[in-house]
Amino acid sequence: MDGHMEGHFSSRFVHDPPALAHHPALVLNADYRPLSYLPLSLWSWQGAVKAAFLNRVSVVAEYDAEVHAPSISIRIPSVVVLKDYVSPARMPAFTRFNLFLRDSFRCQYCGSEGDLTFDHVIPRARGGRTVWENVVAACGSCNVKKGARSLRQAGMRLKRPPHRPSVAELHNLGRKFPPNHLHESWMDFLYWDAELQS
Repeated sequence: MDGHMEGHFSSRFVHDPPALAHHPALVLNADYRPLSYLPLSLWSWQGAVKAAFLNRVSVVAEYDAEVHAPSISIRIPSVVVLKDYVSPARMPAFTRFNLFLRDSFRCQYCGSEGDLTFDHVIPRARGGRTVWENVVAACGSCNVKKGARSLRQAGMRLKRPPHRPSVAELHNLGRKFPPNHLHESWMDFLYWDAELQS
């Protein structure tokens, strides 16, 4: 198998909404944990079948549905496990999505949800940098209200100070925002290592 194909099956997911709409497969690392929680690591059924055929994954759960070829019928995988462990990224990418996830999709000034953008706590006009420690999720109203002023000048306070999250922190936060579709065969693999509530 060439490097391109190996990279496809090891660390990248199929981002094809129509293909994922019917019988997506949950992709687990070799330690039986999802490669990511948000977005949830999913492959199209075609990608899962191909990876199983190429012996890159083990199938641990299946849908009742089958696909047919001239000489074979195959039940569609619902959960697959990579045969080779993929080391997770040590630091999460600094993206708008990850920033919103770190801040639980809430404005860090008023706590509202929706209509989110981002704000530089120390404004760029005052030398503020675009880094984890200086950028927060903010609703449009709070962003306009603060403008290029400091928190003190704007009379505003943060819900919590911005920080650089770990990959584990984002994974744990991702569990709180499950996708719309969770197949019953996925549940044991998604939440078995979650911290128990007392």
